Amino acid sequence: MNLPNKLTLLRVFLIPFFLLFVYLKMPFHYLISLVIFTAASITDALDGKIARSRGLVTNFGKFLDPLADKVLVIAALTVFVEIPEIKMGAIPLIIISAREFMVSGLRLLAADSGVVVAAGMWGKLKTAFTMTAIIFSLAWLSFVHDFSIPFPEVMINAVDNWVIPGLIWISTALTVISGAVYLKGYWHLIDSDK
Repeated sequence: MNLPNKLTLLRVFLIPFFLLFVYLKMPFHYLISLVIFTAASITDALDGKIARSRGLVTNFGKFLDPLADKVLVIAALTVFVEIPEIKMGAIPLIIISAREFMVSGLRLLAADSGVVVAAGMWGKLKTAFTMTAIIFSLAWLSFVHDFSIPFPEVMINAVDNWVIPGLIWISTALTVISGAVYLKGYWHLIDSDK
């Protein structure tokens, strides 16, 4: 097994530990979750870059890499729905999940037609922004809960009620745009029955 595939497997392996530490009510659990999620996000940036630069692209990597990304992000957003300080709600999670199912379906149709659906600029931007928003949110939770930093109440309210939800909704908008770009680009595979 090559290095990029090992990095992708490491990302998959880190997901249950990320979830475990988010839910464990122990000292610095948000900080540990932040470190784990950040490490998993870094493996996402590295595995594809290494695979392409060294000619190590494999079918295993093409299959597992996007799946690992989706599971990591959806796991974090699902957890966020349950954290009271993150006023996200379920709607962004539903929209983002629906887009991921749609793109996965398009990839299956494309593969059946012998077409490879490469990650486009909007998809990469969506992934990078969403992971950054999640990292910011985890860092904020760590500052407030793990380190008990006495931020002014007005700042806590602004971050909890506006900044974090705003970041999540920007991620959702980027998700919709990237989904629409994929759908437009590969619509001929869906509409080929005519």
